Amino acid sequence: MKKFFNASFLLVSLTISFFNANAQTTLKAAPVFENGETQIVPEFKDADKWIRTDLWVETPFDTDGDGKKDRMHVDVTRPYQTETEGLKLPVIYESSPYYSGVAPDVEGGFWDVNHELGQAGKARVHAEVVRTGKRPIISNSLIATWVPRGFIVVHSSSPGTGLSQGSPTVGGENESLAPKSVIDWLNGRAKGYTSADGTEKVKAYWTTGKVGMTGTSYNGTIPLAAATTGVKGLEVIIPIAPNTSYYHYYRSNGLVRSPGGYLGEDVDVLYDFIHSGDESKRAYNNANTRDTEMKNGMDRITGDYNDFWSDRDYLNQMPKMKAALLMAHGFNDWNVMPEHSYRIYKKAKEMGLETAIYYHQNGHGGPPPLEMMNKWFTHYLFGIENGIEKNTNKAFIVRENDAVDKPTSYQDFPNPEAKPVTFYLTKGAPKVGGLITEKSSGEGKETLVDNYSFNGESLARAENTDHRLLYVSPKFTKDIHLSGVPKITIKLASNKSAANLSVWLVSLPWNEGRTAKITDNNITRGWADPQNHASIRKGEPLVPGKKYEVSFDLQPDDQVVKKGQQIGLLIFSSDKEFTLHPEPGTELTVDLEGTQLTLPIVGGKKAFSDAISDN
Repeated sequence: MKKFFNASFLLVSLTISFFNANAQTTLKAAPVFENGETQIVPEFKDADKWIRTDLWVETPFDTDGDGKKDRMHVDVTRPYQTETEGLKLPVIYESSPYYSGVAPDVEGGFWDVNHELGQAGKARVHAEVVRTGKRPIISNSLIATWVPRGFIVVHSSSPGTGLSQGSPTVGGENESLAPKSVIDWLNGRAKGYTSADGTEKVKAYWTTGKVGMTGTSYNGTIPLAAATTGVKGLEVIIPIAPNTSYYHYYRSNGLVRSPGGYLGEDVDVLYDFIHSGDESKRAYNNANTRDTEMKNGMDRITGDYNDFWSDRDYLNQMPKMKAALLMAHGFNDWNVMPEHSYRIYKKAKEMGLETAIYYHQNGHGGPPPLEMMNKWFTHYLFGIENGIEKNTNKAFIVRENDAVDKPTSYQDFPNPEAKPVTFYLTKGAPKVGGLITEKSSGEGKETLVDNYSFNGESLARAENTDHRLLYVSPKFTKDIHLSGVPKITIKLASNKSAANLSVWLVSLPWNEGRTAKITDNNITRGWADPQNHASIRKGEPLVPGKKYEVSFDLQPDDQVVKKGQQIGLLIFSSDKEFTLHPEPGTELTVDLEGTQLTLPIVGGKKAFSDAISDN
């Protein structure tokens, strides 16, 4: 049972020492709390007086093949009062594979994407990392914000990076057990040493043992990885744009699909990018991890889900998780896409964990407001009762024209008032067809011809083209609020045994002006491999001319489409920015009557009807 203090008062914890015959008092520095948040304490602000040390924490694994348990390199930054006055404080902890440098961008370092589906691309080049950094500082992130507020900040380099021993595995078990070991050390359950190979031990006598974790991207994945171990002492995590499944990062519904901005990246490319550890261990790590486990498991031929990918999906590892979760993500993050955060948030709610989600409308990265993070860390690490658990609104969404630190609170995401509205297609190719809510008969079928040289934007803007199918709603006379996960079912046939399938949901007319915002044009996207229409684990070659029903989700979104706009459903094959680039010419024929789009609209079908009623 947690004990809390009443945050309605200014809480200043002062330890009073009485000594000598005159009972003279000495006031010791301590954290200060106001309005449920930790405040900057003048005595903690002087960076010259911070104690900065590094050490190595022993883990239970050996992944670099030397017969010894791998040790993780850790740094600690703490107020000097934790040494001179016996002050014990909680920890904010970040772990990363990036602290000691990354591989250079070399020609041929990414996989070639210009080849037919189902074929292997040509061999790629392996870049080497030149390690950077100087002891005892691993990183300066977080310290300027949190140490003056009465937290200790800890960093660690992930396995096989920097001065941490072991091998990178990009989502393997050791990347969960490594931060767990650091948290165990902070609570006296694991061994810490002054050197990578020595025997002189170090203890964390200056902490309460309560730990919060945060970080962005890979640094945001590691808090989740640690939390899935159920480690005692990890009270709260704030992952920002975390990769929660490497399959969902490098594949999509059976399709080989790159993260946005990194065409041709795959799990082995990321391995090379972060492998900054001991040069003498790299050959073993490369042979064992990259050239065996990854080569045999990642399967760029079929894109099917398998045990290799399942082991790198943190959703499958959540049953042990106990930490509170504040998730953060951008709806227009096409690198680590918003499904990564939503799937974990949804599962955490189902498990009964204390959780909330912050979404903004921008791209990759972007933390929750400092005030929000402060309250979460203050509540779970200091035990201050500040209303976090009592807040009935669990979703904090930045609206399209608002500042990122001014989110609008909602009961949940998706918005509970959002209802599924099904849309059907009417013919119009090679120009534009219709998107309507009443099913129409006799629409027949329409065909597109794949050509990766045309990107999605050019296809959406084209008035007439054979390389896409486009279906558009009536123009809105009122705003429409989408909130949730759109779903698509497409009945199609291919003239070849394999084909890419790409879907964009767009707002039209396309705004190409200098004042265009990130939310103006592309609402959401999705991709799939028709060969996986029946199973994500086992695709099958398409029989040319045979119809298949392919159903999948688009990326989650919460967006207000303004009056005067139309929603467009764009169906095409190869996506120049994301998929493989087979030779142009594959034909996809879509059965319009067997195809439907379901959108989560706040207010449901009535809201949509009202928004087009004046047309």
